[in-house]
Amino acid sequence: MSAANKLLLVVMCCRLIVTVVGPTVLDFNDGNNNDFQLSTNPSDLARASSDFGMLRGGVAPVEPAAVFHPTSDRDIAQLIRAAYQQGFPAVSARGHGHSINGQANTAGGVVIEMSRLAEGHADGVRREGPPRPRIAEEMRYVDAWGGELWIDVLRACLEHGLAPRSWTDYLYLSVGGTLSNAGISGQAFNHGPQISNVHELDVVTGKGEMVKCSEEENQELFHAVLGGLGQFGIITRARIAVEPAPQRVRWIRVLYSNFSTFTRDQEHLISLHGDGRNKFDYVEGFVIVDEGLINNWRSSFFSPRNPVKISSLGTDGGVLYCLEVTKNYRESTADTVDQVKKNEIEALMKELDFIPASVFTTDLPYVDFLDRVHKVELKLRAKNLWEVPHPWLNLFVPKSRIDDFDKGVFKGILGNNRTSGPILIYPMNKSKWDDRSSAVTPEGDEEVFYLVALLRSAVEDSSGKTLEYLSNQNREILRFCDESGIKMKQYLPHYTTEREWAAHFGEEKWDRFNQRKTSFDPRRILATGQRIFKPVPDSADAAAASLVRKGKASW
Repeated sequence: MSAANKLLLVVMCCRLIVTVVGPTVLDFNDGNNNDFQLSTNPSDLARASSDFGMLRGGVAPVEPAAVFHPTSDRDIAQLIRAAYQQGFPAVSARGHGHSINGQANTAGGVVIEMSRLAEGHADGVRREGPPRPRIAEEMRYVDAWGGELWIDVLRACLEHGLAPRSWTDYLYLSVGGTLSNAGISGQAFNHGPQISNVHELDVVTGKGEMVKCSEEENQELFHAVLGGLGQFGIITRARIAVEPAPQRVRWIRVLYSNFSTFTRDQEHLISLHGDGRNKFDYVEGFVIVDEGLINNWRSSFFSPRNPVKISSLGTDGGVLYCLEVTKNYRESTADTVDQVKKNEIEALMKELDFIPASVFTTDLPYVDFLDRVHKVELKLRAKNLWEVPHPWLNLFVPKSRIDDFDKGVFKGILGNNRTSGPILIYPMNKSKWDDRSSAVTPEGDEEVFYLVALLRSAVEDSSGKTLEYLSNQNREILRFCDESGIKMKQYLPHYTTEREWAAHFGEEKWDRFNQRKTSFDPRRILATGQRIFKPVPDSADAAAASLVRKGKASW
């Protein structure tokens, strides 16, 4: 019996055993001294069927048939090759589970657990895990396993005095996960998203082929996978650009009461991108529509003994806007920046038109700044406020319509109500994005577009901001954009029909996306939780059942 049929039978038996007998862990050898492990233990299935979004609304999660624990890219290739040859089962890769709408799950299929939890299996046997990050100091890159968390990539690089150039705000995300979307933070205006900082990838396609790809080799697959929502292959290794790591950061926040002034200053700062120019290293911002957020979100900036009052700052429509910037420096023993850096910061600040009395500044280690959101996570976990529903909405809004968005959403739909979480807003330069990738940005020739990220939590309390309330508000925002002709694009998109996905990509990109799917995952078995494509119908279940009936289920 072929290895493909053997592995297919293992999956079928997982389904049968969990139904008739109960959870188990099955070890499988393909005859070539390759060992695999498929688990149906409740803890593995529950983890694989849940994510950060927790948007089930009381409905039981749809579970996979089994969870696959790989120790190498060859394990993954063997599984997918078997699934491809049979057209069954659907396969999805799961990193840290930070998706919002179940994108990493696959009902009745197999979820590949890419994280290093795979090193500690449910049967208690410890196996050698995937390779650790490998740093090439002279060539300035790091090779990282697709399931590696960015925090661990950072730690490995810092041992060599290096660090990746482009980040996400939260570091407990997997390399493959962020590169399958884009990976953005306040450095993107200068270095581009994380997908613009990748030299090379190892990918297992939907055919089970192990392919090395880059700008020079297998270029079409390289660009397809970056921002490809897991549709064309599973990233098992990424070669990521690094640079000398700073030791410390000067972190500055200033407030604005006028939106046009706020966006004008943000756009000026991101125009300073490029080598050799005096610029900030990070440019973000957020919207403040209630008193609670300004004194509680990342509250190290705002002293409880001297709280900031929105009403005292002459706000425009009851809303404040906070510009957030940083300047990196490398003096490992200094508590503050040297005179040269001070002069650079002062020169940049003089060009801005913020509220003079609203400057908040702190100095901290570079690692602490990058890992700032994790500290918030720990505080929220201590209050049982982390594992709650997160109806997040992330939008890319064209520069030409951001004023209309402010009036209709920040000052309109959201009003002066408590927001249940931060609302980020910052601009990026489209020229830093490679249009050959699968990532989507607003259509047209505008160089600048904005991220607007409503990162809200649905907590059942007296505020009334329930999951239903926030979800309805998200739909109202999307409806406002549609009716107002604001040609925004969703980042971390969630759609359920082909028509919606086609509109999201636009005609040209949608045609290319379909062609790439046909080339690299013709049976459409990968990442079905995205709800972009349905698997190609196949008689695999019947074939496997027939093999069982014929007594060929030994391996």
